Amino acid sequence: MLRGPRGHLRASVVPAAALAAALLSSFARCSVAEAGERGSSSSAAAAALSSYFGTKTRYEDVNPGLLADPEAPQRDPRLLQGTCTPVQLIALIRHGTRYPTAKQVRKLRHLHELLRAHGPDDPSVAAAGGGRSLAAALADWPLWYADWMDGQLVEKGRQDMRQLALRLASLFPDLFSRENYGRLRLVTSSKHRCVDSSAAFLQGLWQHHYPDSPPPSVADMECGPPRINDKLMRFFDHCERFLTEVERNATALYHVEAFKTGPEMQNILKKVAAILQVPVSNLSADLIQVAFFTCSFDLAIKGVNSPWCDVFDIDDAKVLEYLNDLKQYWKRSYGYTINSRSSCTLFQDIFQHLDRAVEQKQRSQPVSSPVILQFGHAETLLPLLSLMGYFKDKEPLTAYNFEKQAHREFRSGHIVPYASNLIFVLYHCEDAKTPREEFQVQMLLNEKVLPLVPSQETVSLYEDLKSHYQDILQSCQDSEECELPKWNSTTDEL
Repeated sequence: MLRGPRGHLRASVVPAAALAAALLSSFARCSVAEAGERGSSSSAAAAALSSYFGTKTRYEDVNPGLLADPEAPQRDPRLLQGTCTPVQLIALIRHGTRYPTAKQVRKLRHLHELLRAHGPDDPSVAAAGGGRSLAAALADWPLWYADWMDGQLVEKGRQDMRQLALRLASLFPDLFSRENYGRLRLVTSSKHRCVDSSAAFLQGLWQHHYPDSPPPSVADMECGPPRINDKLMRFFDHCERFLTEVERNATALYHVEAFKTGPEMQNILKKVAAILQVPVSNLSADLIQVAFFTCSFDLAIKGVNSPWCDVFDIDDAKVLEYLNDLKQYWKRSYGYTINSRSSCTLFQDIFQHLDRAVEQKQRSQPVSSPVILQFGHAETLLPLLSLMGYFKDKEPLTAYNFEKQAHREFRSGHIVPYASNLIFVLYHCEDAKTPREEFQVQMLLNEKVLPLVPSQETVSLYEDLKSHYQDILQSCQDSEECELPKWNSTTDEL
């Protein structure tokens, strides 16, 4: 039976029936909307835009080598090997490809109704040359998204997870061995797309070990079901300071709103209004963004080129990507200190597992949890990476420096696409000259070695890594970071 991390955070076990259904659905369920369209090839329009979709980016657009063989391990030559043996792997994994949320579907429906109401031949609109045929194609393009989809994992997302499991199991065969199968530790967010992702990942591991045998239900697997732990995987929902100062603060995303009314977005607004042959006053930056994301959803979910992709060119895509990155920057990253500091609990939990593994090896004991898999969101990974100092530009992203940020480090789609993963690998080095050199760590982001901040080395002594993050490990307390400031108030007595 699966046991979660002890002594860290209170967690609950996912109901066995729900997880069994999730696993069965991971290889048996495919919506009518997706059926029959998996083999369609996307045109040059969608392919050209695909690296600008922000957090809606496909994983294979970050790792293009997977397009040829999605199950082949992508071994980074910088990975340690030889006398250093991996003894523990901790992976934080974003869920796979998903449907749009209900809110996004409603916006798309509004845009579609607007297009049909005016029609490509509406005389009240001055049509731009060449826009008529595309407007007609968009009006006729079926709106197959429905409210019930609401961010659920799609079949492509299950495939993302199964294939990631196969690659990691091939890359670290000793850690993912059959003997260790019962010692896997899985934690997940309560969101269905994360629970379903964990089930699909387990199915991939089963396929790796038993390729000719159908997987049992999750409840019957030796490793047992994952544990739901939202305090760990959705820490932002449990941080009152973040909720008050950022999430519910109408002015926190000032730069996002300012960019929507800035010249770059207004130019796109006018261009799209002309193409769609609708009054520009009926459009908004939000509707333009959801049209752009429709191109991404059709490509990622159905593998087809949508006519919505033909509305935008590369210059438009760069502007719309920046709009998405502004939101991620100010709400999940360096925009406000609390965005990253709210993830301290998760960061400390990772190092508690690493500490325990080091202690067990030093005592010549087997590592109790050789593989720990944690399934969350882009909103889980981005704050953590920011806390660790990654992808920080010299100047903050603002509504007014779009052109200066053309070569920025912070591009959310290149950091946290669907199925993105941050992996900590702890090594035990037999030929270490000193005790300090015995344990070393590498980190991988999306299966590529992530150089360490600030040394840019590809491997670190474990004690050096802990020393570098000493402040976070020792001084960052959730109760203090997330607690709202208390104001002293006095009243005059009569």
